[in-house]
Amino acid sequence: MRKVLRRFRSLPIRARLSLLVAAAVAFGVATVSVTCWFIVQGKLYEQVDKDLQRGMRAPTPAIVSALNYCTATPDTAVPPFRNNYVQVVKEDGTACVLDNSVGKVKVTQSDKTAIKSGDLDKSYFRDGTDEDGNAVRVMLQPLATTADGRPGPNVGLMIAVSLKSTQSTLNDLALVLLLVSGIGVVGAGAVGLWVARAGLRPVDELTEAVEHVARTEDLTIRIPVDEESDDEIARLSRSFNSMTASLASSREVQQQLIADAGHELRTPLTSLRTNIELLTRSEEIGRPIPPADRKALLASVTAQMTELAALIGDLQTLSRSDAGHPADRVEVVALQDTVEAALRRARLRGPELTITADLEPWYVRAEPSALERAIVNILDNAVKFSPGGGTIDVRLKDGELTVRDHGPGIPTDELPHVFDRFWRSPDARALPGSGLGLSIVARTVQQSGGEVSLRPADGGGTIAIVRLPGAPTAPPGMP
Repeated sequence: MRKVLRRFRSLPIRARLSLLVAAAVAFGVATVSVTCWFIVQGKLYEQVDKDLQRGMRAPTPAIVSALNYCTATPDTAVPPFRNNYVQVVKEDGTACVLDNSVGKVKVTQSDKTAIKSGDLDKSYFRDGTDEDGNAVRVMLQPLATTADGRPGPNVGLMIAVSLKSTQSTLNDLALVLLLVSGIGVVGAGAVGLWVARAGLRPVDELTEAVEHVARTEDLTIRIPVDEESDDEIARLSRSFNSMTASLASSREVQQQLIADAGHELRTPLTSLRTNIELLTRSEEIGRPIPPADRKALLASVTAQMTELAALIGDLQTLSRSDAGHPADRVEVVALQDTVEAALRRARLRGPELTITADLEPWYVRAEPSALERAIVNILDNAVKFSPGGGTIDVRLKDGELTVRDHGPGIPTDELPHVFDRFWRSPDARALPGSGLGLSIVARTVQQSGGEVSLRPADGGGTIAIVRLPGAPTAPPGMP
């Protein structure tokens, strides 16, 4: 059985569906056919029994004659009574055949028992055979007295009719039902195969598309979908198209990130290589570089290494943010405490600036370290572009964090690009930075369910606005 199941599971889906449909139809047709055959058989036998009861009576003189001159063979000179078997059965099982009987019916032990015990109070029917083995339907009637009315021995009148025509009808019916069942099963198998092919055609297309993607890594392939259809196949096709579109977009972003990162890394690496080659050549030719120039070279190397380390750090942060926040690192965070921690770092980086803060409680679900890094990036930009002795206003109210600086501001035509990776304003390219800070901010805030934007401030400067979903009170159980 296990081998059959294993072989069945190894078949293609369309073959399994066809076999299942054929098996289901075969079971249904077989059930209906067998039920129909037994119903017809019962009706035919019921009609035979009624005919035996209604019209098959033996004359009394013939019964008396049969008892007086008991013989096992009928008189061939007397024409048969409706081609029926007629005989009188004694309690010892002796069968006295009437002269107008077509033959003798075999007496069973149940017949003798019924007659001998006197329990034969009504007619009963059974299937039997004659002496030649032909099937007959038998009716046994009670005869408790003799023909002249005197008490006599327990005897029974047995009348039987041949079942040849009935069995022929049932055999013909069985043959017809068998042919119809066979045609139905074959037709069901063919229809099942056609339905399986038609139903699995989208699955075949999906399989071919997946194999094509696996073979060629071509993510531009799409499966045609009927927009009005909403069945499982259509939903699966839409999901596949959406998946390949997302993968293609992710690959484009990845390739763009690699290209942009390579471009940004080339500048500090080129500068480092040039400065190191100058120092190396000075050592090789034995001509020392003037101390002031050497000090400037070393300062440039240190600055380029710092810029390179910052760029690599930003790339690592951005790659982690692209991968999403693992569920085990997301927790309820007191946003006001995170802003306070970021403010302490910002004040160290801009000691000459005045940073004011008005923070109200607000609790959000986010990754603490990523959220703090995003807020630090916003404050770093405000510190970087604020004039000496300037003021930075920080406010947190109803889940909206605003950071306002009084710097030169951002031109309106540059605002749509501020969150692009590696994008830097022409006026800011001389300042240190990688162009990834605001990209990290945007990705972190979006993954926390919020949104971030920049807009010019009245009177000059820029306002950064971060909105995060949350609540003003901590959830139960939070310290």
